[in-house]
Amino acid sequence: MKPRKRAYLALADGTVLPGWSFGAPVEVSGEVVFHTGMTGYQEILTDPSYRGQIVTMTYTQIGNTGVNPEDLESARVWVNGFVVKEYIDAPSSFRSRQTLGDYLKEQGVPGIEGVDTRFLTRRLRNHGSQTGIIATGDLDPAELVRRAKAAPGIVGRDLTREVTCNSSYDFYEGTWKLGVGHQPPAAQPRFHVAALDFGIKTNILRCLADHGCKVTVLPASATASDILSLNPDGFFISNGPGDPEGVPHAFAAIREVMEKRPDLPTFGICLGHQLLGLAMGAKTVKLKFGHHGANHPVMDLATREVAITSQNHNFAVPQEFFDRPDCPAEMTHINLNDKTCEGMRHKTRPVFSVQYHPEASPGPHDAAPLFARFIDLMEER
Repeated sequence: MKPRKRAYLALADGTVLPGWSFGAPVEVSGEVVFHTGMTGYQEILTDPSYRGQIVTMTYTQIGNTGVNPEDLESARVWVNGFVVKEYIDAPSSFRSRQTLGDYLKEQGVPGIEGVDTRFLTRRLRNHGSQTGIIATGDLDPAELVRRAKAAPGIVGRDLTREVTCNSSYDFYEGTWKLGVGHQPPAAQPRFHVAALDFGIKTNILRCLADHGCKVTVLPASATASDILSLNPDGFFISNGPGDPEGVPHAFAAIREVMEKRPDLPTFGICLGHQLLGLAMGAKTVKLKFGHHGANHPVMDLATREVAITSQNHNFAVPQEFFDRPDCPAEMTHINLNDKTCEGMRHKTRPVFSVQYHPEASPGPHDAAPLFARFIDLMEER
């Protein structure tokens, strides 16, 4: 048995939870959140939307399936830290190429195991997400709490600049299938989509490629002129981390694109949904403990159908925006747990967005047809 090092998770409210270090033995801070998915920890770790956060998994055993190069959502781990109840250091999946602990160590990201994650989840639900610190060694708990209180939160911060691409590129690879691998792109793409990268998940790009799209990915700093110069058939606004109101240049560019190309089919996911709301005159609000998991029920208000969805966000477009008589959009989807907005569309333009993740990998796949809706809008034009 490998020797273990003592580690601590300290919260700004004074809570200190002991555990054992796995991954890199470094000290980090971040906003502590909990994720209710039973699977998909590799996709969570490499989702750029988790930049600035320490993620707690509510499922008890993590590490069983190891890590493989095909399930990455980006080229690196973006979470600040990782908290689990029981870490499994002996993966049993035939696809595993590396243990989770070795992968985190290689990436310079700390993990802490042996934490009472049920207690921690209740704490965050009752008192809200808050800053925290993971540290390794025999340390003074009071000092760790002091550091946690002094650590920066995510409100007002532009974290997209840390996760976006440095320059534009074209993407062609399709989604992964067992026994085949990633699908080749369509020989003749039907549509050209310009995608703003605020921390875009690779599987979003793969889903667009599956539907016959050539995707040109632009950095978060792209201007409306950069986007429109491509003369795209569609405009996609990606997921990403942090506070949407901390990225004013982004929703200003989106607003300008909408004004200059009112006929351009536009689709936003997660942060892209929030930025679209801001571009149309909304304000966003921070949720008490956010939505992070793969089992959130969402209702389509037009059909009354309910989809089980994957989610990762701390902010939302509030109901008050849609109650305004001059609101240019209407709410299309609602979260059945807390009744927050999960989707909207422009009343007169081919523009729509959702707060959840229809590209979820691994599942659920209930919302996957939203990509076909985007394709339909481009076909109509």
